Amino acid sequence: MSARVSPTDRIHARIDALFAQDRPLPEVLEEVARLGAQLLMQAALEAEVTEFLGRERYQRAATITDARPGSRNGYRPVTVKTTAGPVQLERPKLRGTTAAFASRLFGKHVTKTNALESLVIAAFVRGLSVRDVEATLAEALGDQAAISKSTVSTICQAITAEYEQWAARRLEGVSVDYLFLDASFFRMHPGSPAEPVLAAWGISTDGKPVFIGLAPGAGESTDAWVDFLADLRHRGLGSPLLVISDGAQGLIAAIEQIYPKALRQRCLIHRLRNVLAKTPTGMQDEIRDGYWAIFDTTDLDIEPGPALVDLIDTRVRAFAEKYAAIYPAAMKILLTDAAGLSAYLRFPAEHHQRIRHSNFIERTFGETRRRAKVIGRFPGETSCISLVWAVLDRASAGWRGLAMTPASSRLLHDLRRSLLDPPRELRPRHAVDHAHQTNAVTATA
Repeated sequence: MSARVSPTDRIHARIDALFAQDRPLPEVLEEVARLGAQLLMQAALEAEVTEFLGRERYQRAATITDARPGSRNGYRPVTVKTTAGPVQLERPKLRGTTAAFASRLFGKHVTKTNALESLVIAAFVRGLSVRDVEATLAEALGDQAAISKSTVSTICQAITAEYEQWAARRLEGVSVDYLFLDASFFRMHPGSPAEPVLAAWGISTDGKPVFIGLAPGAGESTDAWVDFLADLRHRGLGSPLLVISDGAQGLIAAIEQIYPKALRQRCLIHRLRNVLAKTPTGMQDEIRDGYWAIFDTTDLDIEPGPALVDLIDTRVRAFAEKYAAIYPAAMKILLTDAAGLSAYLRFPAEHHQRIRHSNFIERTFGETRRRAKVIGRFPGETSCISLVWAVLDRASAGWRGLAMTPASSRLLHDLRRSLLDPPRELRPRHAVDHAHQTNAVTATA
């Protein structure tokens, strides 16, 4: 990587590379924590240099009224020990200055400090006052902890301000065909149970992935999800054609309330997990193979649409009948809300593999067994949401979209007209169809 690339940009690149490996987040949590600490502490150092010189990196002194003489002259590596492990920083070097630069945050010889972690984890995004930050640092580091109010304020507010701006942005320019919804659990307060963070991703009408929304939820209740989705709608997000989610009842009810015209797809992977949980270990391979065979349409000469949906629904019932006598509990789970397993078959065939499950979300959030998705601990709600957003916002740059061919675009256009804007002369017939469809969709999970 070019020497002109700043240390913070290099750390961003490492975070991007980490998520590009497609590993579940829990497996890389410690590495993410170290990179996050490294990124924020490096940003603190660079902010100090910017304040000292009175100008940004590569900004000429002649263009700034009160700039100090001198310039940046590379970096010197230094290792700071934290409870998350050693963190290597690039301490800036300067030349041509009339006064020596010394970091007031790290001092000249600081190589181990828990206070720095407190600054990184708490002050950056939890909203501690400047006085609180200075007191925390002074307690651990003494006089060398002195740091200007402007530097602390800038660092403490940056990430939270970025998240709040993102979370309040208008969404009229975002039009999605597919909307993925899920919640993942984080420990936001020490000693308290994990609490959900609600998330929304989408695939836009031109096939691009979009990170749409992230917010804390008061449980996974209907009210929590309604508030979350209503906020997206209020900011301009229109109805998708298909909503993909797991089987949380509060989420299902909220989808039906906010997006009554959209179809809803039950995550096939979540449903399989629930079925296998009621299946003896020795038979799980057979049930798993048979389950996925139900949805194998590669040899069928049937276009996406109601006929294909009916065929797969018939396969689901036949599979359940085959095993109902020996595994009644597992087959009862399979048939519960079965209509939601096949909604994706009305959409372009080249999209089927991606829109029949919510792993688009889980691969980023971190997947654990049967909805027990507890990731780490944070020192407060603001800290949690801001840091999670910062990481996921970076990760979203590497998400894959969907190919939009002329044929798939036509099919999606026709679905949008029939579901969301039916022609006036067809509305009486569609009203009946919609009532029937509502009964079927209500049974999805």
